[in-house]
Amino acid sequence: MKLEDLGFKNWFRERLGDSQQLEYSLARVIAVNKDNYIIRNEEAEISAEVPGKMMYGAESILDLPAVGDWVCVQYYNQNTLAIIHDILPRKSLLKRKVAGKKIEHQLIASNIDIAFIMQSVEFDFNIQRLERYLTLVNESNIQPVILLSKRDLISPEDLEKEIQAIKSLNPGYEIIAFSNKTGKGLEDIQKLLKPGNTYCLLGSSGVGKTTLINKLIGKNMFATDAIREKDGKGRHVTARRQMVILEQGGLIIDTPGMRELGNIGVDTGISKTFRDIVNLAQDCRFKNCTHRDEPGCAVTEAIKNGELSAKRYQNYLKIRKESEFHEMSYLEKRHKDKKFGKMVKSVMKDRKKEKME
Repeated sequence: MKLEDLGFKNWFRERLGDSQQLEYSLARVIAVNKDNYIIRNEEAEISAEVPGKMMYGAESILDLPAVGDWVCVQYYNQNTLAIIHDILPRKSLLKRKVAGKKIEHQLIASNIDIAFIMQSVEFDFNIQRLERYLTLVNESNIQPVILLSKRDLISPEDLEKEIQAIKSLNPGYEIIAFSNKTGKGLEDIQKLLKPGNTYCLLGSSGVGKTTLINKLIGKNMFATDAIREKDGKGRHVTARRQMVILEQGGLIIDTPGMRELGNIGVDTGISKTFRDIVNLAQDCRFKNCTHRDEPGCAVTEAIKNGELSAKRYQNYLKIRKESEFHEMSYLEKRHKDKKFGKMVKSVMKDRKKEKME
């Protein structure tokens, strides 16, 4: 296997420093565990670790390896262990706010070419949640493809309504409805898988992400579980992010289901996902229009005329407000952490001087 088969393209080669090429070997991170990483090179999968300097010198989780990263490594113990010394620049990075009250990023995957955003047509279909996923994907300039699973569970008429609801957001989105049970639509997904490209599956638990990967692989390599009939909620069978190399070419990353999808500082993603609202706002009478009660507001006028969905607009406001609040909180936390770090270094420096005297 060549590095190109693992997704190494000219974009990464152009950003590889001379010293990196001389001192280290290249590999790709295919799984992140609690205490170590799994990397893949031209020959095999190898357990890897990061040195203390990288671990304790990281200002945030963003400075540590993610699934999909290209890394510079050195091998030990007859190539059975690797030490990760550097991370190549990322072409794209999927990240979200960690679940709960903590304001910090959680890495999902990096260097993705296409993100498959999956929703079940029966229990899971939700336009507002889809807009959140699209914001996350568009923020990193990744091409989204929307997969509607379990198409065998609803009528063709209801399926068409859901497809039209998505197209109303943006007629350019590619949408594939399929069934893991009947196999219908799977061929359309397989046609998108190109050698050397990296794909990522995003969606709630129980929508069929892991089952789809098993179908694409051609065998039940990963465990799946049934959803609860009363509410359609799935169990978190996929416990970690991991990359799978497909026989027909291409690499796909399965991710645990995400029921909470908060974002930190995603202005670009919001602008791309809600481009219609952004374009309308340019025609408002006042540049600082809040799109609420001001006269000459093109956005509220579009809602009154039925040109813009009130639900879509409210979701836009909600995501933007959350993003701005989380970004402000995150920057304040980073500022405090840096001040604390400087104080610790100053104290340690003073103690060192005292010992020398």
